[in-house]
Amino acid sequence: MPLWLKRSVQILASLILLIIVIFIGLAIYVGAHKKELQASITKQLNKNLNGSLTVGSLEPTFLKSFPNVSVALKKVEIKDSLWNVHHHSLLTATGFDIAVNTMALLKGTIEIRKVTINDAEVYLYTDSNGYSNTSVFKKKPEKAPVVKDDSSTPAEIRRFELNDVRFILDNRKGNKLFLFAIQDFNGKVDYPSSGWNADIKLKTLVRSLAFNTKRGSFVKDKVLEGKMNIAYNEKAGMIEVKPNVLNIGSDPFVLGAKFKISKDPVEFSISVEAPHILWKNASALLAPNITSKLDMFSLDKPIYAKAVIEGNMGAGGDPSIFVKAKVNDNVLTGFGGIVEQCNFSGIYTNNFINGKGFTDANSAIKLYHFSGSYKELPFTADTVFIHNLDKPVATGIFKSRFDVAKLSNVLGKDVLNFTKGTADLKLQYSADIVDFRFNKPMLAGLISVKNADVSYVPRGVDFKNTSIMLDFKGPDLLIRDIRLQSGKSVVYMDGSIKNFLNLYYNDPEKILVNWKMHSPEIYLGEFLGFLGDRKSSPPVKSKSKSNSFATQINTILDKGSAEINLRVDKVHYSRFTGTNATADIFLSHNGLSLKNVSLKHGGGAIKLDGKLKQNGRLNSFALNTVVSNVNIRDFFYSFENFGLQSPTSKNLRGNFSARTNVTGSVNGAGKLIPGSMNGNVSFVIKKGALVSFDAVKNIGRFAFPFRNLDNITFDNLNGKFDINGRLVTIRPMMINSSVLNMDLAGVYATTGKGTNILLDVPLRNPKKDEDITDKQEIKERRMKGIVIHVLATDGEDGKIKFKLVGKKDKES
Repeated sequence: MPLWLKRSVQILASLILLIIVIFIGLAIYVGAHKKELQASITKQLNKNLNGSLTVGSLEPTFLKSFPNVSVALKKVEIKDSLWNVHHHSLLTATGFDIAVNTMALLKGTIEIRKVTINDAEVYLYTDSNGYSNTSVFKKKPEKAPVVKDDSSTPAEIRRFELNDVRFILDNRKGNKLFLFAIQDFNGKVDYPSSGWNADIKLKTLVRSLAFNTKRGSFVKDKVLEGKMNIAYNEKAGMIEVKPNVLNIGSDPFVLGAKFKISKDPVEFSISVEAPHILWKNASALLAPNITSKLDMFSLDKPIYAKAVIEGNMGAGGDPSIFVKAKVNDNVLTGFGGIVEQCNFSGIYTNNFINGKGFTDANSAIKLYHFSGSYKELPFTADTVFIHNLDKPVATGIFKSRFDVAKLSNVLGKDVLNFTKGTADLKLQYSADIVDFRFNKPMLAGLISVKNADVSYVPRGVDFKNTSIMLDFKGPDLLIRDIRLQSGKSVVYMDGSIKNFLNLYYNDPEKILVNWKMHSPEIYLGEFLGFLGDRKSSPPVKSKSKSNSFATQINTILDKGSAEINLRVDKVHYSRFTGTNATADIFLSHNGLSLKNVSLKHGGGAIKLDGKLKQNGRLNSFALNTVVSNVNIRDFFYSFENFGLQSPTSKNLRGNFSARTNVTGSVNGAGKLIPGSMNGNVSFVIKKGALVSFDAVKNIGRFAFPFRNLDNITFDNLNGKFDINGRLVTIRPMMINSSVLNMDLAGVYATTGKGTNILLDVPLRNPKKDEDITDKQEIKERRMKGIVIHVLATDGEDGKIKFKLVGKKDKES
């Protein structure tokens, strides 16, 4: 072995031997001076305390922190001066290991290099009056007096380690409770001139992080794990936790904080940022009062979120909370619906109006640049705003353009079935939120539908090329620029509904629409579906919003009412055609009422008032009619001879005027129910003629064989009928015609048996009196000569039979 190497080994062996000797000496020294060392360490640790630190026992553990000397303190407890009042020790620890600087120890001083605490509890207690057991630590004077004594400077702990330590901050005055079950908390501390810096590794279970115990805890029962860098600036009185990545539960967060300990009470600001987290996970980290509000929504995919919590440790109530979120191409569930392809930027704040307090009532959620698709209906909203989370109210402006056929996804197909057309929507809304659903929103704005094909399914009525503009004005609804086409009928409409929104939500059956309608041409037969049985919608299987909306619309259409001012250039019904028609119509769920109806027909005019009571297969009506100077042939033809088998329109000529007051029934197809009419009719026929009327011709075969009975003319014919079902009572009337004169009265059966009409027919030929101008003379000569009495009755073959009767038979 070379000499230099031999000498080096000798020197190293000597050093090792020296260290062994020193440690043996230290062991002997510590063993001999345990009580003095325990007292010295206790004295050192008590230097900055307003209270007491007690140590149950001291044991040397040299090899544990070699080359430093370490001792284990058992049953360590720190109490403040008022412990006897509140009984909350600041620290209780089963094991408290302290490593001290060996060289300093040899010089007779204590310098603590590392503190390890095991199985302990740190309890920071503040009572309801604001007193805290942290007052056990003395405050440094601003300028410490220079006093030389045999003591060293306050202990500076270089390294620390906590295992199985419970940390509790219980502030009864501020209603704050922090409770951490620390599994591992270790690090090292440097002491620059500004204060100190600590690099920490942490793993703890957060049992409570309640800034207001009345609201509940943040991050409750979550494991917080990661590294932190904490700095204390003595001049600024600030402890700062530099932003760093920590895991809260299974999600990584960037966490930073500042604590202004120079303030009384201590002020704090905590920032928590999650670049990629599920909404439900982020919501679960907040206090229950906030979580319950944010859980109005759920999002399927991860989002970006950041929360800033600011407040103080005093009795100031809730801290300020500000949360930001960014959502891209997500699926949002909330307010009773699902929004796909959802995008928005959002914030939550509990300080919406400065000075109103950090409360739910002063909280708000704002969603910016909101877009998505609801049941395949795309929409955008610049801002969705929800405020007062005690009683949440949502406001915003929605815009959308979509194919109206997709409305079936919202309305279903049982009431209104859209198959074609486009819709544009721009609505400003305000709505209460009840049970996480929009409740009775107030609307303002426009909905425009163009070129739509739609079926009103319960009535089986189809409309083509339909357009409509809905204009929401406060509580009212204006309905403008409507075009409805059903078959060959085209109707243009404008309308309004007063107090629409209130009635829609509370009493949809009380909705009244005021309409102004005009049509160049209407075929009433195309709307007969409104007379028939209404098809019932299938029962609603769920309480979804779409079904609720469809139910409300169905109720409005079925049970709502309408007042209509109608103008029609030309109206058609079966054989009837009228022009220049006007009417005031009142529609209700069980029928309609007609007032001020007038139209031109057959060269004359018709006016009427009436009611129709709807009852599916049997619809009853009541009509008061004034017919003025219409062509009787056209009139009878148009109304299918009013159910009469004879005479018919083929037998009648002349100008007809009448007044009617009748009731009756029509079926679902609009056909008159035979024998259903009751009432009375009075009429006048001017310049009339009875053409090829078989009933008269049958008499003429034996009574007037040489007179022309094919065309019987008369200048003025008056009559009154009383209608009672299938029986028409003909009040006594005189007929003065070109062929014969006649008095008649009796009962005519429109169907079946019951006809019994007596005719008094003078055989005198009226032509003989054509040159007489004296009306009184004509009246006196009218019934002179032979008068035959004819009885019209039912024949066995169902046809009317005529027979001559004597004067006695007539009088009887």
